Amino acid sequence: MRTPSRTIVPTPRELLSLVGRPLGVSEPQVVTQEQVDRFAEVTRDHQWIHVDVQRARSGPFGSTIVHGFLTLALVPRLLADILEVETFAMGVNYGLDRVRFVRPLPPGVPIQGTATLVSAAPIAGTDDGVQAKAAVVVEFAQDSTTCCVAEILFRYHA
Repeated sequence: MRTPSRTIVPTPRELLSLVGRPLGVSEPQVVTQEQVDRFAEVTRDHQWIHVDVQRARSGPFGSTIVHGFLTLALVPRLLADILEVETFAMGVNYGLDRVRFVRPLPPGVPIQGTATLVSAAPIAGTDDGVQAKAAVVVEFAQDSTTCCVAEILFRYHA
């Protein structure tokens, strides 16, 4: 398990000087089977590999697995644990670039996120807005192997 670490900046503009740098490592997180079941209800994705614990035991993964999109939905949460901008008026998720589900995540297995700031630039037409992109790797906490990778774009408006 990696030691959690985070980057704290006073304003969005400080991100401009951090491009190319690692931002840190999140605290460990665990997705439960109950969360997987609730996600299935919301998305109506009741594929047995996610929700049928008994059947999944004899399936290809030996247990149920977390929906890929639930894993992806954790990326902003992991990033918030890694990067803190102290002062801003509004922050929004702006989109995603490259996303890959490298290995299935069984419920109950701790994960951690790591992040590197890929880019940051002022948002045209704003006084202090910044758009940034972070490469986030969702890792299995026990051995730091990759579960999911995503490039997330986000905007801060000061």
